Amino acid sequence: MWLLARRNLTRSRVRLLVSVGGVALALSLSLALEAIFGGVANQLTTYIDRAGADVWVGQAGVRNLHMVASWLPDSVRAEVEAVDGVASVTPILYSTDTIAAGDERTVAYVIGLPAGAEVGGPWKVVEGADRPARGEVVIDRRFANRAGVGLGDTVTVLGREARIAGLSEGTASLLNSVAFVSFADFRAMRGNAPVVSFLLVKVAAGTSPEAVAAEIERRVPGVSALSAQAFAGEERRLVNDMSADVIAIMNAVGFVVGLAVVALTVYVATLARRREYGVLKALGAPNRLLYGVVLAQAVLSVGLGLVAGLAFTGLLGLVVPRVGFDLELAISLASLARVWLFAAVIAGLAAILPIRQVAGLDPAIVFRRGVAP
Repeated sequence: MWLLARRNLTRSRVRLLVSVGGVALALSLSLALEAIFGGVANQLTTYIDRAGADVWVGQAGVRNLHMVASWLPDSVRAEVEAVDGVASVTPILYSTDTIAAGDERTVAYVIGLPAGAEVGGPWKVVEGADRPARGEVVIDRRFANRAGVGLGDTVTVLGREARIAGLSEGTASLLNSVAFVSFADFRAMRGNAPVVSFLLVKVAAGTSPEAVAAEIERRVPGVSALSAQAFAGEERRLVNDMSADVIAIMNAVGFVVGLAVVALTVYVATLARRREYGVLKALGAPNRLLYGVVLAQAVLSVGLGLVAGLAFTGLLGLVVPRVGFDLELAISLASLARVWLFAAVIAGLAAILPIRQVAGLDPAIVFRRGVAP
């Protein structure tokens, strides 16, 4: 069955290449789009994942970083420090702002760090200092390279000029980067109001971050407290919600394209071999065998296209981060499972019309006048 299916497909290599290419394009479209959005979601949570906090405490109702503002009175820090299981608390100030250097601009999460902050700072500094002093800023190296600036040069952040004291790595994404200024500068730029944006909590050894977060919310009024894992999960959920409609539309387009290409290829291959199918029927071959050959043709076409699509997407994942784009592709097991299911449905549906052609074929015609190929 599989041998006959392979022979039928390879009789016309051009037709086979068109089929495999069409399926690869359709599946790559679906997989690459999910990988891009997955990568963006991962990059948006990089600061949360790498800041070093076990628990994030913000204003009541604030459960993520993207497109939010959080303000807490200074006095909340002492209340959080008094909660059982809290080992240390680091306040930060946070805002989304534009960093400018010459003609270059980038949107950034701007973090105000206290002097000697235990957590919350850049996790990998490739040049200069890792904690900005007054009048200084730590920015991402890729942005600095694009702008043609380096240590000692100035950029505009939060409406003022700041000297570049350090260059970080891994703090830029397709949508934004992360920059660090001193807590005192940030507070001065915001009118010296006695507030903080978030409290980054380290919990005591052997203590559950989830339990400490729940206890903080119970004992401290007016705050939201989440473990770092839960806080990052809320951020990813926001990105996924924003991208769900786009992914659904592109998946539908890919499904239609893949189904049309495979169905046409298998249908044409079946029509071209009608004589052989008629002979097999006349010799007593059961219908299930002939149906199996048609289905096997569809499975082989889709399978080859799936392998090509996965290889292409994997290659994109390797190449894109190396050509200067602040983008990573994240291929999840869930995405792979959806693509496999996608491919299986295409193969099954694509075989329906050719199977109906085989089912209606009268073997007696082969002996009376033959069947035109």
